[in-house]
Amino acid sequence: MPTPEDLYPALKKELDFPLAWGTSPIRDFEEWRHTARVKVEEHLLVERQDETPYAPEYGGAEQGEDCTRELVTLSLTRHERVRGALLTPHGAGPFPAVLLLHDHGARFDIGKEKLVRPWYDDRRLVSARDWAGCCFSGRFVGDELARRGYVVLCLDAPGWGDRGPITYQQQQALAANFYNLGSSLAGLMAREDARAAGFLAGLDRVDPRRVAALGFSFGAYRAWQTAALTDAVSAVAAVCWMSGLKQLTVPGNNILRGQSAYYMLHPGLPRLLDFPDVASIAAPRPMLFFDGGLDPLFPAEGVQAAYDRLRAVWRSRHAEERLHLKSWPELGHVFTDRMQDEVFSWLDRVL
Repeated sequence: MPTPEDLYPALKKELDFPLAWGTSPIRDFEEWRHTARVKVEEHLLVERQDETPYAPEYGGAEQGEDCTRELVTLSLTRHERVRGALLTPHGAGPFPAVLLLHDHGARFDIGKEKLVRPWYDDRRLVSARDWAGCCFSGRFVGDELARRGYVVLCLDAPGWGDRGPITYQQQQALAANFYNLGSSLAGLMAREDARAAGFLAGLDRVDPRRVAALGFSFGAYRAWQTAALTDAVSAVAAVCWMSGLKQLTVPGNNILRGQSAYYMLHPGLPRLLDFPDVASIAAPRPMLFFDGGLDPLFPAEGVQAAYDRLRAVWRSRHAEERLHLKSWPELGHVFTDRMQDEVFSWLDRVL
């Protein structure tokens, strides 16, 4: 009789990602993109709600040296209003824009404040400065982007900031509640991020042809997933979240420990597509992927396997120059000022 120790590697061996571009029998790329996106959406377990009016409400405005800061509250679904930070450069628009997607970090008291300085809350400012010092060389990435001429939108994901804070141990229970209701925590977040991109692209102050999604860690996962789900995103910069699934599913990796993994778990999808296959739905749009060579969360062989798959897709579209893949051998799981400067320069070029 097979034991769990026998069953796990057998199931893993069966994963051959039959819907991946190049493996799928579909030979027309646009047809493949449509088919793959539909399959991803089916596995979100959350219905499309694109008809829900955003109905934005603005407040808490502050005039800064480089930009206007304001809070915006909008409906990403018909069930909940979500508050975010919106930064607009001074001057005449329309401007390029960046949807910033915050990381996980097992820290829930701040969400959007990890990337945008919270001018509206001194208590959160203390936590935000601590996080920026830990991960971002002391910078607020959103403020830097606004200073460089980008409209910036950053919202709390479910469980963080204004939508929490939950505790680390509550993540699994939250996900289980969603599954018991026939829905999905990861699917809700994916839908919300795609809707947020649509809202940003639709603002009068924004040039809809120049909207990027940018994230670090869990935010990077959210960034490429958003581009896979909506064409409102023109470019993606994803820092420290990309790997082949098989290389991550090894003892001790976070993706097998439950809890945080439920924000990225779409049941059944790995029987069709690997992580780089989902990201490839956005091809041949410009995409940047960085990883740290010392990152303990993403084994080098998994990163390389994913990069190889991504490169093959963009090459098949004669667009390899639009794909920027880089490993920083001396760095771990961080988004330092040097990495940021390279991302900002890349965004300037592609947008």
